[in-house]
Amino acid sequence: VQLQASGGGWVQAGGSLRLSCAASRRTFSSYALGWFRQAPGQEREFVAAISWSGGVTLYADSVKGRFTISRDNAKNPVDLQMNSLKPEDTAVYYCAARRGDYVPINDYEYAYWGQGTQVTVSS
Repeated sequence: VQLQASGGGWVQAGGSLRLSCAASRRTFSSYALGWFRQAPGQEREFVAAISWSGGVTLYADSVKGRFTISRDNAKNPVDLQMNSLKPEDTAVYYCAARRGDYVPINDYEYAYWGQGTQVTVSS
């Protein structure tokens, strides 16, 4: 499975961005998807995840209420809508996938990773 993340960019604090993650496989619908981020000098951290059905969504406390993860298996991509962005959201954002319906928050439990997209939020 090859993943392609897109939608990153520069935005002022309080603004919004929408990230998308597309996969190469037609069976993408059977995979759980997660978003992680890594800021300079920091470890990669969990942001959000969604089950293959979309029925289960998980969020890090730091983004809860501001970010929304969604998917449409007919159209392939999984989106991360990011609102009320803060400077501390600045990072490279990665999408990741794992086969099955289990939705982990640990990065080591995801087998497939995209290349990352930069999000920069200025104050």
